[in-house]
Amino acid sequence: MLTNFSRIFFQRLQTTGDRAYFLGPLLVRLTLGVVFIGTGWGKLQSLPDVTAFFAGLHIPAPGFHARLVAIIELVGGILILVGLGTRLVSLPLVFTMLVAIVTAKRNQVEGISSLLGFEEWSYLVMFLWLAVAGAGAVSLDALWTRWRRPDHAEGRVAIDGAPIAVSSRPVRS
Repeated sequence: MLTNFSRIFFQRLQTTGDRAYFLGPLLVRLTLGVVFIGTGWGKLQSLPDVTAFFAGLHIPAPGFHARLVAIIELVGGILILVGLGTRLVSLPLVFTMLVAIVTAKRNQVEGISSLLGFEEWSYLVMFLWLAVAGAGAVSLDALWTRWRRPDHAEGRVAIDGAPIAVSSRPVRS
């Protein structure tokens, strides 16, 4: 009886987890989008300060790179937030976080623990995850995929490899 109960419990837990799968990428995109819209906008509003900071870090062409990073963060943040071109737009954001760690945080790295504690590292990992996994089911990328799929007319599409129903009827596998 206990094994039957535990089997049912874990099956329901699995089902609940499967249904909530969309939350992971959605929450990461919302977090990163809001943060990077803010940092990109802030950099654009204070370009002379950002340029001076980049010059102090010995980044070549600091004025150009200050503008470039500000635009990448602002536009990238907007696209990440809505989930449009997520895999592609995540890559320049990964690169900006890598440059931030190598230039601005390098002197603070005392070992793997300190590196992994940087918020820039966390952002880098989240952007890498989005680049590999995609925006998830609640995104413009997923909406575009559903619209463009050849099986769209049949009422079934696949998102992240799992068939889902476009209609209100459940899909039976």
